[in-house]
Amino acid sequence: MEKNRKISNTSGPARNSHTLGVYQGANGFTLLEILATFVLIAIIIPVAMQGISLSIKMASWSKQHNQACSLAQTKLTELLITEDYLRGDLSGDFSSDEFGYHWRTELAEWTGPTLKQLVLHVEWEDRQIENRVSLSTLVYVRE
Repeated sequence: MEKNRKISNTSGPARNSHTLGVYQGANGFTLLEILATFVLIAIIIPVAMQGISLSIKMASWSKQHNQACSLAQTKLTELLITEDYLRGDLSGDFSSDEFGYHWRTELAEWTGPTLKQLVLHVEWEDRQIENRVSLSTLVYVRE
């Protein structure tokens, strides 16, 4: 009696390929899916490229600004050690630089006749935009 019994696989619900939205034998994407992908790519790529371009510009500006700060600190230290600032307002160029950094000093009155403010400006031009970093310190001037 058990010999004639048919064994069937009923471990799960019967799957109909039409109810899942996939037709048997269909490979690839529909035209609508491809067009939607192209539209998303057309929107995302320009925004991403603009972000990358902006980050490159900011990295370049940051590098130049740090270089200018370093040059200003070095020049200000040199002027303080040699006391060249006592000769009045000075200016000059830094040698072997790619952005054409220029420096100039100002010696301004502070409180009283012997205390003055020494200001060192480092200027450079990048993409036709003038940039400046200024450092200042107080110096004792003997009369």
